[in-house]
Amino acid sequence: MTGTRPRIVVSRWIPDDAVALLREAGDVWLPQPDRALPAAELHEVVAGADAAVVTLSEHAGAAFADAAGPQLKVVANVAVGYDNIDVPALAERGITVTNTPGVLTDATADIAFGLLLSVTRRLGEGERLLRSRTPWSFHLGFMLGSGVQGKTLGIVGLGQIGRAMATRARAFGMSIVYTGRRRAPAEVEADLDATYLPQDELLATADVVSLHCPLTSETRHLIDAEALAAMKPTAFLVNTTRGPVVDEAALAEALREGTIAGAGLDVFEHEPDVHPGLLDLDNVAMAPHLGSATVETRTAMATLAARNVLAVLAGETPLTEVTP
Repeated sequence: MTGTRPRIVVSRWIPDDAVALLREAGDVWLPQPDRALPAAELHEVVAGADAAVVTLSEHAGAAFADAAGPQLKVVANVAVGYDNIDVPALAERGITVTNTPGVLTDATADIAFGLLLSVTRRLGEGERLLRSRTPWSFHLGFMLGSGVQGKTLGIVGLGQIGRAMATRARAFGMSIVYTGRRRAPAEVEADLDATYLPQDELLATADVVSLHCPLTSETRHLIDAEALAAMKPTAFLVNTTRGPVVDEAALAEALREGTIAGAGLDVFEHEPDVHPGLLDLDNVAMAPHLGSATVETRTAMATLAARNVLAVLAGETPLTEVTP
């Protein structure tokens, strides 16, 4: 640390606007060149830090905090989900944890609905056909997909992103059912014309099931072989939340055997690896975790994380604190 300025460790590249904010408050360390740091190396560089800005690529728990030292005041996660953070372990050491909710809602819902359209209308499959230079000709039975108008979207987790997904689906003429740990407020249900269903009933009813629940011990493998078997054989699964919410091996088997019709995936159980059984299937639309990947959204996320750091270092309440 230079003088009395706080030392701020940033684990991966973040937009320049956020870095500039952090440099107003302290001395910023960034990996040069940008790369994913192994845990041991990350623990070395975080030593002596007063603040840390991390992404989903890094785990921040007891070992991370102990490596940093007792002066660590805040860990700012550049994501809305914080399954990579051991919040209770950090709270025990008096370390504030923050996340970035709200600013990525629309971008993630856009990707979710884009994947829904891609898999139901076979857009990725069609593009692959063209890029492979396979001969083709138009006829009325060629590459028929499934329309969404008049179909039922089942949302698992009607939080901010789930609600944004529902809004998009209603604009396309879909009806909305949802499930979750608790019912949404009556005004939200009324605004979305959404009906609450128990999970088993939702799975049996929905033409598309879209996952928007956080990853917890209760939601890990929430969609397993049993859940997939409960869905309609004509139904589609969309996952833009966290990969481990879905048992990827069970999904690959279900798609191969026709248990369900298709899937749209932006997240994977063992990122960056993808289950090889999924890669060979045409009834899967995939993206490499692009949910929040717009210039505007990633800048807003990183800037919010930086503002949280500045607030804690100034002895103020952060904008978006995560509580144990």
